[in-house]
Amino acid sequence: MQMNEVQRVPASRDKVWAALNDPLVLQSCIPGCQSLEMTSPTEMTAAVIVKVGPVKANFTGKVTLSDLDPPNGYRISGEGSGGVAGFAKGGATVTLQADGPDATNLQYVVDAQIGGKLAQLGARLIDSTAKKLAGEFFQNFANALSPPVPESPAPEASAAEGTEAPADPEKKSWLKRLIS
Repeated sequence: MQMNEVQRVPASRDKVWAALNDPLVLQSCIPGCQSLEMTSPTEMTAAVIVKVGPVKANFTGKVTLSDLDPPNGYRISGEGSGGVAGFAKGGATVTLQADGPDATNLQYVVDAQIGGKLAQLGARLIDSTAKKLAGEFFQNFANALSPPVPESPAPEASAAEGTEAPADPEKKSWLKRLIS
């Protein structure tokens, strides 16, 4: 399976780079991620639950970062075992390009192999699931890096004070005409 996509992330390149290297941010963004721990500056261990069609698997594995070029990108490689469901291994080259001061284009090129029961499900199902999971990751990632939306002010507490809210002006004029 191969995927090659560009995603626009609403944050500066430095913020995107920092988030791509923060296990807490990544864990919160990866669909089904149960744990992600940094074991060294370039290695992590992960536990992820993935459902592909009728097969649900708990994968545990190791992720390695290489070809580090801060804040421009890196190569991420990993392999994991899902028990009887099979295995997955592969990697991605990630490149970051600034798109103005407050946005970054994140390009990734993924190459992955799977085996076991998962491989028997068919390329279409696997490809569509991989694209769906990638889409969920990038939506979560963009949300995690987006500036917080300010809360709208609370409506005035006239009802709480025991007074009624003012009537709609059109209704009021209709009532006046009826009474008159």
